[in-house]
Amino acid sequence: MLEVYHEASRQDGRARDLAKLAAERNVRLIAVDAARLDGLTGNARHQGVAARVTVAPLKQDLQEIVQHAGKSALLLVLDGVQDPHNLGACLRVADAFGAHAVVAPKDRAVGLTPVVAKVASGAAETVPYITVTNLARTLRELKEDGIWIVGTDDRAEPSLYDIRLDGPLAWVLGAEGEGMRRLTREHCDELVRIPMAGRVESLNVSVAAGVCLSETARQRIKPAS
Repeated sequence: MLEVYHEASRQDGRARDLAKLAAERNVRLIAVDAARLDGLTGNARHQGVAARVTVAPLKQDLQEIVQHAGKSALLLVLDGVQDPHNLGACLRVADAFGAHAVVAPKDRAVGLTPVVAKVASGAAETVPYITVTNLARTLRELKEDGIWIVGTDDRAEPSLYDIRLDGPLAWVLGAEGEGMRRLTREHCDELVRIPMAGRVESLNVSVAAGVCLSETARQRIKPAS
């Protein structure tokens, strides 16, 4: 982190905590007026603070990521998610449950935007977001690398809780409202449904991702000896 700008008029407890943390980390803290802060952030909702940082580059070679992860490889594949809030939330749950990368097609999908980064709450800097030209071909290549491809489909017979998730795995979730494209579905090794006990018919894609990745993480926890 290079420097932090904060609104000079803020003198509350959080502002004091920020000043203390910046001093401890030897980060330059610069007081500015609200207009300057608005200009620095492009008039985004900034809550009175903005930082200028250098971002460490993340690995963008999917095959290298998979090989390095080995038998614990865990990927989240998003087929056409276009809402930046959903992508940001997916990155956040991917980070929370140990996914090694989030993969999406270059077309019909949102990219990494300031909104995505804000919703991700730091996960956009920790989880590689890899866009690919041909998602079907990428799924085939992942299979060749030993990755089991599991997609979610509310019409599937087996439940999320009926299958083993302890090997190298890629979860595939479809876009908001449309679900997975036909060709993407055909490249899944297995389709499962998320059991729904209430009256709603489906979950938001980021919530569904959280459910799937959470169950995967649960199955991968080794019981205490």
